[in-house]
Amino acid sequence: MTLLEAPSVVPPPAPATTPADPRVTTLRSSTWELDVAPLSGAALTAGRIRTADGVWRDLLRPTRRSAIGDPEKCASFPMVPWSNRLREGVLSFGGRTWQLQRNGADGTAIHGAVRYSAWSVVEQSESSIDLELETSSLVGVNFPWRFASRIRYEVVDDALRVTTSVRNTDTSSFPAGFGHHPYLQRSLHPAHEQTPICPPGQPVVHIPTGRGYPLDHGMATGAAGAVPARADFSSPRALGSAFIDDVLRDWRDVRVTYPEAGVTLDVRADPIYEHLVVYAPRRRACFAIEPVTNVNGGFALHGAGVPGTGVFVLEPGEERTGSFTFRVSV
Repeated sequence: MTLLEAPSVVPPPAPATTPADPRVTTLRSSTWELDVAPLSGAALTAGRIRTADGVWRDLLRPTRRSAIGDPEKCASFPMVPWSNRLREGVLSFGGRTWQLQRNGADGTAIHGAVRYSAWSVVEQSESSIDLELETSSLVGVNFPWRFASRIRYEVVDDALRVTTSVRNTDTSSFPAGFGHHPYLQRSLHPAHEQTPICPPGQPVVHIPTGRGYPLDHGMATGAAGAVPARADFSSPRALGSAFIDDVLRDWRDVRVTYPEAGVTLDVRADPIYEHLVVYAPRRRACFAIEPVTNVNGGFALHGAGVPGTGVFVLEPGEERTGSFTFRVSV
């Protein structure tokens, strides 16, 4: 007599243990756990992935509880309605010039105007959240025009998808752009495990692109040209320990491989994301791969007639939208 065994049932992955915090909403899929802080500039405070060994590991830089209110210290944050820097905080458009608050340590206006604003939750499910911000009801926004922005975070199976839109709610046109600033871990440690300042292991980076920018203090001084050797990942190579802070143009596919963890991250984006910032500080456990629409200092170059800045002009009522995806293979 043969006994038939009951079919095995694979339980769903257990969630990573995260401290409860009312400021944070966690989105979940079979592969991702994404912590979102709507009231802290719509920032992400963590992005964990489940690897083949069943362990949840930090792919995005985890945020200390004490730093959740500061998007610059979070795992990632949106940059709206421009990406990166404006030299000396000066914005010129249509024959007029405005002096914005110089809120960067280098004397620039940096990373957009609303990263410290509270965003409203429009819709939410277990795996997605839609956030919205309307500046007409805010005081002290570091931008001369009124605008609205919407961000959707969604995790589906092995993919994280981020969609950003900017809409002109003013009565005159203005220049704009947007981007996101994700910090990736150099090594994929188990979630909530304290990591050393310089952890072992080197991710292998591949960015097949042919153009970069001449930069002065992190801002472009002209049209795109040759890619600097330090930021040339046209052939896959280890990230290394050299300082990198560069802008690449005309990218579409980026691959980051973590050999020690058996993990591959593919980054892809809509065509509106013409630029990619690669930032690798020295002696840090993380680095940044930033999908952005405009080049650093793009408003000034656009005003000077330099082509290909990625800056777009929004007419009253007009909106621009773009998405990028982080997809992991384990």
